[in-house]
Amino acid sequence: MVFGDIGTSPLYAFRETFVAADGLAVNPESVFGILSLMFWSLTLIVSVKYLVFVMRADNDGEGGILALTALATRVKRLTAKNRGVLLAVGLFGTALLYGDGVITPAISVLSAVEGLEVFAPDLRMLVVPVATLIIVGLFLIQRKGTATVGALFGPVMIVWFLSLAILGTSQIAHHPAILGAVSPHFALGFMLRRPGFAFLALGAVFLVVTGSEALYADMGHFGRSPIRLGWFTLVFPSLILNYFGQGALLIANPEAITNPFFALAPSWALAPLILLATMATVIASQALISGAFSLTMQAVQLGYLPRLNIDHTSPREFGQVYIGSVNYALMAACVGVVWTFRSSTNLAAAYGVAVTTTMVITTFLLYMVMLEIWNWPRLACISVTAGFLVIDLSFFAANILKVPEGGWFPLVIALLVFTIFSTWKKGSSVLASEIKRAELPIERFIGSIIQHPQQRIPGTAVYLFSDVGATPPALLANLKHNGVIHETILLVAVLWAPTARVPQAVRSTVHDLGEGFHQLVVQYGFFERPNLPQALANIVTRRFGFDPTSAFYVLGKESIISGAGELAAWRAHLFAVMHRNASSAARFFGLPNDRVIEVGVQVEI
Repeated sequence: MVFGDIGTSPLYAFRETFVAADGLAVNPESVFGILSLMFWSLTLIVSVKYLVFVMRADNDGEGGILALTALATRVKRLTAKNRGVLLAVGLFGTALLYGDGVITPAISVLSAVEGLEVFAPDLRMLVVPVATLIIVGLFLIQRKGTATVGALFGPVMIVWFLSLAILGTSQIAHHPAILGAVSPHFALGFMLRRPGFAFLALGAVFLVVTGSEALYADMGHFGRSPIRLGWFTLVFPSLILNYFGQGALLIANPEAITNPFFALAPSWALAPLILLATMATVIASQALISGAFSLTMQAVQLGYLPRLNIDHTSPREFGQVYIGSVNYALMAACVGVVWTFRSSTNLAAAYGVAVTTTMVITTFLLYMVMLEIWNWPRLACISVTAGFLVIDLSFFAANILKVPEGGWFPLVIALLVFTIFSTWKKGSSVLASEIKRAELPIERFIGSIIQHPQQRIPGTAVYLFSDVGATPPALLANLKHNGVIHETILLVAVLWAPTARVPQAVRSTVHDLGEGFHQLVVQYGFFERPNLPQALANIVTRRFGFDPTSAFYVLGKESIISGAGELAAWRAHLFAVMHRNASSAARFFGLPNDRVIEVGVQVEI
């Protein structure tokens, strides 16, 4: 499932290279040059950059550009301004992956279903409707969970990669000289002799490595070692054999460029291959969908999105999640893309801009991690990342030409997602500032309780409020309207650490404030599922114990009123809409519904 995106690129990458370099003749010189570019792209970008270097930069086992951003901004000596710049860059890279997540299912499934045109040209009119049905079906099974879906898809992908290898080997056996394209001098010679065509071709050669970022984002689902093992033992050899087989076929039969992948198969195997390719492209889409779920969960935990209903689909793996709102938004966007572009060739023009930009951002963030987290010598950091950056920027420059032809689409999606991220982060900060203005230090509140005793009722009240040392507005409102407070008051601040998980031993701290008041700080990592009652029950000290059966949870419910505040009017309205539609805090923190009390407070921002 992790390699689905990379593994289905043979369906269209070779063909689109000649489409991108319009006018390039299908001859031995161009075929050898393009094959050499493909081989070294896979080797340097996937095998070296991502599997050797980037996947070392895990955040407590979790991957993805947002986890990498959290790791890079953990550096203590960063100024607030530089940390803000890094966060903004990382967030934009994350937003770009959502654009990729829309295009990948569409182009993958379309390219497979287009095999119907090879099998029977009269079926061309069915390509778009069939692709739509497949995409809708894929998104509808997501709630079953990654583990269930992966168990179903795993054997299919093994058959797919073995088929790639067999199809390619059958052609290489007829033209073994094609293996000479592994020499980099063919790629260099092609670029020197045909610089214009080579530059245009790079925009499509890049298609062979799309999926690298999704591979990194899915590391939390499956682990670093299985991904590396799968790549070097099965995926990489199968891809190389298939691409070289297509090259051998094109040298013998240049007319096969219309669809070189399906031309590899004998006529009797065409129908089964179309079915297998369709199943493989469904799995290719799964990698991006799973990555989108992971990135969304990280964004929620790190404070860039409002609370969402996140279902954890595995009792063993924290990273395996399902987010219904993201699932159906992606489904609608994918279907819209299929009906708008209607062919994989049209979509190829939109594919690559978002991914190349993300790869450039990943390289910059990797440099920070190498220098500040791994403590590598500065010269070594510059040498490694400069080499990657030359490759990344070459692909970026070639792909930026696609913007007028459809490359604008993933950029628009990225800008929308980035606007949502930044609006929620800024709006949350403004909201916290407005609440803080009216805050009363908890010591003063307790002092007033001592001077003016209030009626205390049995039981424990848990007030969730993130500002440590302040009196929760819900507590003030409750005392004002009801005139009573509980015998035991727990002021709980839930904080999110910039790590994937927080060890149980340091998850919670307790301070006895006197008069039955306790200040608690509970920390979670950005890849953990919070369960507050369980965390409180696990705290056992000489002066503190928590009985879940006698506790009530009091939550503040802010109603946002747009005013003449720090946010622009449109952004304030957007934040208010997101805040109003955030999922229930009780559900998010695992609180029992029959023991939750919400106290409303109006806040103008």
